[in-house]
Amino acid sequence: MIAFPSDPSSNQPQPTGMQPIVVQQHRSKVRWIVGGVIAGVVLLSCCGIGTIALLAGSDSNSEKHSSAKEGSEAVVGQDETARDGKFEFTVQKLECGKKSAGGDFLNKQAQGQFCFVTMKVKNIGNESRMFDASNQQAFNDADAQYEADSVASTYANQNGEAFLNNINPGNEVTGIVVFDIPQDQKISKFKLHDSAFSNGVSVKLS
Repeated sequence: MIAFPSDPSSNQPQPTGMQPIVVQQHRSKVRWIVGGVIAGVVLLSCCGIGTIALLAGSDSNSEKHSSAKEGSEAVVGQDETARDGKFEFTVQKLECGKKSAGGDFLNKQAQGQFCFVTMKVKNIGNESRMFDASNQQAFNDADAQYEADSVASTYANQNGEAFLNNINPGNEVTGIVVFDIPQDQKISKFKLHDSAFSNGVSVKLS
């Protein structure tokens, strides 16, 4: 058999000073990596807590603003001036218990009872606007909401037809808005609107 000489380098002893240096460098790198990971986790945690606190504060401020807005809603009484958008309203009279609205030929019968609300509407804006009875609302003591009956309102205003024409800036009209409510109920307040998208103003009856 032919014997091959062994690799002399495999039997040579390694320098005694190299291994500790490599181990120390390896440990140092591990410490830096672990430290970096821990620092990153702490930073993300702090950012997350800060974000949650910021969102909570934002929600709290939003709730406070919303409550303040609702709490500061203007409420006026009968015969007092109320403004919403470009209209100024004055509720003058409320008559309930009516069975129909209109005349002999054009009329509408109430499901329960008709309440006729006589009000003055003034255009305080700079452009002509039409008052729409269907945008108006009435409420009872339990806060049940009643929509105005636009057809009955048209029949009730057959003499002047105040709410069928545009109101020019500075002009005012007086007309009747009709609500159809149950016979055993009463209207305690109104919410009057410049348009279908306005906030409205509350008028409480005495």
